[in-house]
Amino acid sequence: MDLQSPPRLDRLEDLRALKVDPGRLYSATHEEILGGWTTDIYFLKTRDVLRAAGRLDVPVTAEIFARQEGVFAGLGEVLSLLDRKGTDLAVEALPEGESFASKEVLVRIRGTYEAFGLYETVLLGMLASSTGWATAARRCVEAAEGLPVICFGSRHVHPAVAPVMERAAVVGGCVDASCILGAKLLGKDPKGTIPHAAILLAGDTVELARVYDGLLPEGEPRTVLVDTFKDEAEEALRVAEALGDRLSAVRLDTPGERGGVTPDLVREVRYRLNLAGYGHVAVLVSGGLSPDRIRLLAEAGAAGFGVGSYITHATPRDMTMDLKEVDGKPVAKRGRLPGPLPNERLKRVR
Repeated sequence: MDLQSPPRLDRLEDLRALKVDPGRLYSATHEEILGGWTTDIYFLKTRDVLRAAGRLDVPVTAEIFARQEGVFAGLGEVLSLLDRKGTDLAVEALPEGESFASKEVLVRIRGTYEAFGLYETVLLGMLASSTGWATAARRCVEAAEGLPVICFGSRHVHPAVAPVMERAAVVGGCVDASCILGAKLLGKDPKGTIPHAAILLAGDTVELARVYDGLLPEGEPRTVLVDTFKDEAEEALRVAEALGDRLSAVRLDTPGERGGVTPDLVREVRYRLNLAGYGHVAVLVSGGLSPDRIRLLAEAGAAGFGVGSYITHATPRDMTMDLKEVDGKPVAKRGRLPGPLPNERLKRVR
């Protein structure tokens, strides 16, 4: 079977043609997602049942909400999928990046159930994950109180979703992303320095810093890790003396085995750089940061933060889709209110 053009699922019998190469990567391709391969099986069964009952093409109104508050993200992907599913769909939604309350209506879709019903699983998953990541990013950004936060989270998630995660983090307020594809999807250039591996291979931080400085294009900030071989304050001064005014920042990423990046460490590095006349060199920090640690490190003199695991380990916001109108008549399952619920913050997006 040609995995570049997987069959699109329309009926339960289509599963007979669905064959999977056991040696493939486990993540779904875009074609497989659009083809319905990643939906729950009961939505495919539903198409057969409603088709047989003559009700598959009935016009409906569906609403999506989350049980927990958060920062809304994932709408871009939802709209990209719906754009391929039917020209008659009308969509209202909360703008991405907006905070929302528990059970507030986030998305309203109007159209035939046939046009989007199969993709309920996919739409909810897109919103649930992205909203969770955006919410965690916003907490870090608020803790930083105006200092920049960059997302360094790609290594903590499956590569298939790393660009999605980093996009959501920027929606949540991160100024940049390190994942190449994630940044490019946002129209940005990816941001990052150099890893410890480069310094270990070079054998000396200053030697590597000089080579790095010579290779970077003019105008790109020179930021160098200073925790690989020597005391962080000593290494920061060595690099500053070598690069002078060309050095933009040093980054502290001290491992937990050495106590991690502490407020006292940041305070000392900042003090010694100032004392030596390198007040222009910022102190950036990374490594297991959380909003609480960001606050403490900012008070100690940190000027920017690279956050990974706190964002990527965020709890997704459980999303629910309810049908609220069928053929123009208000409906609801027990425990829910029939008919569309008012939310003046929704904007027409499709």
